[in-house]
Amino acid sequence: MKIKETFLSACAVAAILAGTAACTSDGDRPTAKATATAETLCEGGAYSWFNVDRRDVLTGVADKETIGKKGARLTHKLAPLHTARTAVTFEKGSLAGEAKAALRSLAVLIGEANADDDAVSTEFTNVHRSVPDLNSGSITIDDVGTFVQYAWVKQVTADFRYTCQDGKPVTGRATGWVIDGSGLLECSTPIKNAKEGQPALAAARLSCDPDAPAAKA
Repeated sequence: MKIKETFLSACAVAAILAGTAACTSDGDRPTAKATATAETLCEGGAYSWFNVDRRDVLTGVADKETIGKKGARLTHKLAPLHTARTAVTFEKGSLAGEAKAALRSLAVLIGEANADDDAVSTEFTNVHRSVPDLNSGSITIDDVGTFVQYAWVKQVTADFRYTCQDGKPVTGRATGWVIDGSGLLECSTPIKNAKEGQPALAAARLSCDPDAPAAKA
């Protein structure tokens, strides 16, 4: 079966049909330094990160679509399930200029930015970042069957503590996403290495029949 997929990516991501497994990492993380602005409580401080959680989240899914001829284009639209967010919340409310600095520190921690580069070139730090368009592409298949389109993001959430010599520590939480992609599954075909939490498995359970092979882990 030949399948054409469209992918929206915030960084390089391999084309997949079955999604990727979710993973969670808890515990203290190394301190990632960041330069504060004049509007913060103190300058020259550092961010310490903990409760870092990375997981693939299903953001949209279409109703199943039965195709009876080869070379057909899928037409069902994806319905939104989860909106990807880029945000920072502080213990004492939002501090001017701090959201981007916190996100940059987290970007360095997870490898989305270079600690030695003052210029932030990643969208991960953009609090006004546009959410992925679930229906910007199309898929044409060269086989028959019952198909489901879905979309997902790799979401990153972490708690932080900002400290420096001249001010009181500030704590908060940052949320962002590093990859957004789309996938396709066929309801009568089991998902290879299916695991709980996979976007593909979640999509199959939402749109395929309950006893469909694709809906079973």
